[in-house]
Amino acid sequence: MDRICYQVNLQPTIGGGEIYARFFTQALSRLGWRTVILVARDAPFWPGFMSGVKEGVEFRAVFDDASLQAALPADPGLIVTHTVLSAEVSPVIAARHRLTGIAHMPLYDRKPRGLVAYRKVFAVSEHVRASAIACGLGNVHPEPLLGVADLAPRAATAPIRTESPYDWDKRKFRDRLLGWMQSRAPLMFGRHDFVRQPGLTLGIVSRLTPIKQFPAMFEILAPVLARFPNVRLEIFGSGGYASVRDLKRALAPAGQQARFWGQQTDVAGIYPQLDYVLSGLPEKEALGLNLIEAQVSGTPVLAVRAAPFTETVQDGVSGHLFEDPRKDGGAGFEALLKRLTGEKQHLDPRQAVAHLEKFSMDAFCARVGRALDAVV
Repeated sequence: MDRICYQVNLQPTIGGGEIYARFFTQALSRLGWRTVILVARDAPFWPGFMSGVKEGVEFRAVFDDASLQAALPADPGLIVTHTVLSAEVSPVIAARHRLTGIAHMPLYDRKPRGLVAYRKVFAVSEHVRASAIACGLGNVHPEPLLGVADLAPRAATAPIRTESPYDWDKRKFRDRLLGWMQSRAPLMFGRHDFVRQPGLTLGIVSRLTPIKQFPAMFEILAPVLARFPNVRLEIFGSGGYASVRDLKRALAPAGQQARFWGQQTDVAGIYPQLDYVLSGLPEKEALGLNLIEAQVSGTPVLAVRAAPFTETVQDGVSGHLFEDPRKDGGAGFEALLKRLTGEKQHLDPRQAVAHLEKFSMDAFCARVGRALDAVV
């Protein structure tokens, strides 16, 4: 019998959940499932983004709850959502189908009413799983799915060169105007090829979204960085206007030590040029795919000593954990920088063989297989 999984992902841009959907589709293929992905009508990036993952993935564009339901099969099927369905539509779909979903965000301080009707909720980390249970959900799968280091290019590869750090919101006149100005006056913003500078190089390889809390973190850590002029911070990623504005303000004490490179298409070419990849603050983070990617690439990470980073980083082997700067004013991070700037050789996370094996495609497929067995 032909096994088809209907995935629902209605996000308008590419982020961690969309990268997750790509390697989740690859795992389904290995397990003998075909995939139909229901996507937002104004998200045309999907076919190119998923190219090479599996031939024959079908996309169906939807724009409201009615078209979403119409795009699903008449016969009972397996539905896996990456976008939480509303509390109004999820019981309707659950009455006809095996409705499941992947929780990509911690649910603390949230009201996940739409998840109550799901047959199973699959968390991407123990941190997210615990938050779902704390919210009162009784349908949470007992094993977190974790993730995979997906280092395939997001688009055609290109040199690492200055790109816009802004994701312009075309619904706003201000963003449309600024985006138009930037596209026609690149010299105003500057475009340069990336060249590593002398000293210790830290990197952020991430979407600059509010859940990362980079502005709050660097309000404390930027003055610490300024006390280490041979430490560089290279930022690869983009975000909304306010997120980037606030991060630039927070980093002002570090001056020219911090540089923005915008969104890049080939992260595999970035990680080897960094000494360490830096996390954001932890509690709103779900897993940290960028930290997994860095470790698999051989680049150790620096992360706050809290979940979910305690799940994804083996302290002292694949990276270093430091005290939350909101608790110690950045003292732990400063002590760590003193130590690292005096080291001649940095950690090699590839020595953490058993730890990294948890994030292999084989291990992920096994977890996905067990998850499907719980609902099929």
